[in-house]
Amino acid sequence: MESFNQLYKQMLKSAVKGEATVTETDAHLVDRLLHPEKHAPVWQQSPCDCKDGEEAPCTAACLYKAIRRDETGALLIDESLCVGCSACIQACKSGKLTQSKDILPVLEAVKKAPGTVYAMVAPSIIGQFGEAAGAGRLRCAFKKIGFADMAEVALFADILTLKEALLFDREIVTDTDYMLTSCCCPIWIAMVRRGYKQFVSHLPDLVSPMVACARVLKRLDPKAVTVFIGPCIAKKVEAREKDLQGIVDFVLTFEEMKDLFDAFEIDMAHLKAEPEEQSSRAGRIYGRTGGVSEAVSETVRRLRPGRNIEVKAVQADGTAACRKLLDDLKNDAVTANYLEGMGCDGGCVGGPKVLIEKDHGRRFVNAYGDEASFATPLENPAVLSLLKSLGFETAESLIEDEDIFVRQFEENAAAR
Repeated sequence: MESFNQLYKQMLKSAVKGEATVTETDAHLVDRLLHPEKHAPVWQQSPCDCKDGEEAPCTAACLYKAIRRDETGALLIDESLCVGCSACIQACKSGKLTQSKDILPVLEAVKKAPGTVYAMVAPSIIGQFGEAAGAGRLRCAFKKIGFADMAEVALFADILTLKEALLFDREIVTDTDYMLTSCCCPIWIAMVRRGYKQFVSHLPDLVSPMVACARVLKRLDPKAVTVFIGPCIAKKVEAREKDLQGIVDFVLTFEEMKDLFDAFEIDMAHLKAEPEEQSSRAGRIYGRTGGVSEAVSETVRRLRPGRNIEVKAVQADGTAACRKLLDDLKNDAVTANYLEGMGCDGGCVGGPKVLIEKDHGRRFVNAYGDEASFATPLENPAVLSLLKSLGFETAESLIEDEDIFVRQFEENAAAR
């Protein structure tokens, strides 16, 4: 394990300094760092210590049965079943499991295609790199590394909030109607699609804010290389899904990004803050549990004042709570009409690769939301301007979109 970490640090340092890497380490470890897309999102760094015939802690922790033993007794991670929840990494007593790392191919892309690589940061990034690291300084930091620019995914969360509000207004018309969200959490989406398929038709056909951001960047700049930066491994899995491949080119976790900032000796406190994007409070609070339902609820209220049926939301916080909420729904024990699931305790601020404690992360996210000039995307001129540049003449025309912000779940189409 130590040799793998040493190899990673050595190769990162060499890439930043433009030096050739000389190593006698196993070729398969080098290949995993240079070509992570060829391997599962969770890696086994060295053979497992668990005895053959006993259930390994990682296997017991996996809800999706993605870890099994081969004919020799060695543990294998099935990429087709892994959702990147990181439960196995946390459960591994020997610490021999780790996440996929995309840093080296990202640096290669920055080197080969300067001016085309864009950083897309999750709303939960605020505060992760210190109190001085606001959105403006983060934009400056990414540019110093060589990124063309930084996009705040919160702005695209704004757009999807508006679309979900419009869908709620159109589809939730009786006391028995309901919607399942959040489109931003791949763990929740995977749980519904794999274990509760009878409810897939209640998932709005929406891409996540990450995917929406990448699609827009590639439409505005066909040469764009898109790199998402967030707190979870599951986004790496989402980016590889068959119907989404080629949209998000790379995914880095906050831990990986810290390694990159450290390698470039970036000091956030001494950077000049560049302009921040004008996302509303609604988009900025997506980073914590309850943020999505709060955003949609307030947008629906402003969209249709005095509406007979209001958003009655319930939130599930963490995988166990998500399963319980879906079981309650199956047993007709839920009266809410808007069900929000977040796979991590606390939401994205509690993700497995955050750098600060989740309560601090929630505080930073809330504070950034409160600093917004607009409460919802309905009042946000940046949203309306972006939509017009994409061919949407009005906010309401989002409801007819069948392209850029839409994801057609196969199970959903079958249910219809």
